[in-house]
Amino acid sequence: MTRTLTALALLTLASPGFAAEPEKIDLWHADTAGYKVYRIPGVVVTRSGTVLAYCEARKTASDWANIDILLKRSTDGGKTWSEPVKIADVPNPKPRNPIAVEKKFGGKDDVTYNNPVMIADRSGAVHFLFCVEYMRCFYARSDDDGKTWTKPEEVTASAFDPIKKGYDWKVLATGPGHGIQLKSGRLVVACWLSLGTGGNGHRPSVVTTIYSDDAGKTWKPGEIAIPNTAEWANPNESTVAELPDGTVILNARSESKANRRLVTTSPDGATKWTKPAFDDALVEPICEGSLLVAPGAKPVLLFSHPDNLDKTGAKAPPAPGAGRDRKNVTVHLSDDGGKTWSAKRTVESGFSAYSDLAVLKDGTVLLLYERASEKGANYGRLTLARFPLGWVKEK
Repeated sequence: MTRTLTALALLTLASPGFAAEPEKIDLWHADTAGYKVYRIPGVVVTRSGTVLAYCEARKTASDWANIDILLKRSTDGGKTWSEPVKIADVPNPKPRNPIAVEKKFGGKDDVTYNNPVMIADRSGAVHFLFCVEYMRCFYARSDDDGKTWTKPEEVTASAFDPIKKGYDWKVLATGPGHGIQLKSGRLVVACWLSLGTGGNGHRPSVVTTIYSDDAGKTWKPGEIAIPNTAEWANPNESTVAELPDGTVILNARSESKANRRLVTTSPDGATKWTKPAFDDALVEPICEGSLLVAPGAKPVLLFSHPDNLDKTGAKAPPAPGAGRDRKNVTVHLSDDGGKTWSAKRTVESGFSAYSDLAVLKDGTVLLLYERASEKGANYGRLTLARFPLGWVKEK
C-alpha cells in the first residue's frame, strides 16, 4: 500500500499540472541610482549559460530623455545578479536628432541611447546593437560573456542609409529585445523606421530587418517587411524567430484597426516577405512583444505580450486601432510555428508592458518584463520571471 501511494505521489509531482509557478526577481526599481525609470528590457543566454539582462535607464520618462543602456549578468540561471554597468558609449560629437530639436523633445544637452538588442552567437560571442538619438546605429561585440565589449562602431551607413532611396526615414530603432542567429549563421535584427512627422516622432513607420553574414563585421538592410498602409497602420516594434523548417517569422506591433498582431514570414530573414496578416489569436493593445523558439525534441514557439483589449474608464468601447491598457503580460505557446496557439498563461495580471524571452539549457524559460512598483506605479520595476515550459502548457 505504501509503495503504491509513493508511486502515485511521484507520478502526480511529475505531471505537467504541477509545474512550478514562476519565480519573480526584480532587477531594476524606478527612482533609484539617479534614474527616473528603467524600460525596454532585453535578455539573452550565452553559449556558456550566462544570462545577460539589459535595459534603457532613463533620467526622465520620455523616449527622448537622457538615456543610458545598462547591463546585468547572472551565472546561476538568473537567480542572482551582478551590479549594473553602462555598456553603450560613443565619442563626441553626438548631435541631436533634428526631429527632436524641431519638436522640442528632451533637453538640448540630452543624449538618447536607445533600443538595445543582443544576439547570443553559437560561437560564444554576443553581438550588441544600439541606437543614438534614434538616427545612428552602432555595433559592439563581447567574447567573454558580457564582461567586456569592443569599441562601438557605427553601421548606419551600410545598414540603414540604402533604405532611404525607397523610404526617406528620419528616425530609426533596432528591436527592441533580442535578435537571432539563423542555422545558416546569419544574424538578423528586426527594426522600424519613421519619417518622424507624427506623434513623438515615431510615426508614420515601417518595419524591416538588418542582417550580417560575417559574424557582425558588416551589416546590410533587408527589404521592407511591413509597409505603412491604411490596413497596416504604423507597424513598428517587432520580433523575429527562426522556425524549425528555416522560415523566419516576424511579429509586429501596429496601430491597425484590427487590434491584432501583424505577422509575415521570409525564407532568409531579409527578403521575399509574405503579405502581412493579422493573427486573430494575438490581440494588440499597442505594445511591444517577444518571440522565441524553445528547443527540444519538438521545438515550440513562444510569444509574450500584454494580452488585453480593455480600457480602464472607457465609457464606450475604444475605437478600432486605439490603444488599450498595458496589463496581463502573457506567454502563448504554439506547436505549429505560430499557425495556432495551443496554450497560454498569464505571468502578470496587473499593469505590465514590454517583455523579452530567453531559455536556459535546462529548458527553464526566462521572461524579463516591465511591471508596476510595489505601490502600484506604472513602469515601476523590471522583473525576471523564471518558469518551466510545462507551466505554460497547464492551461
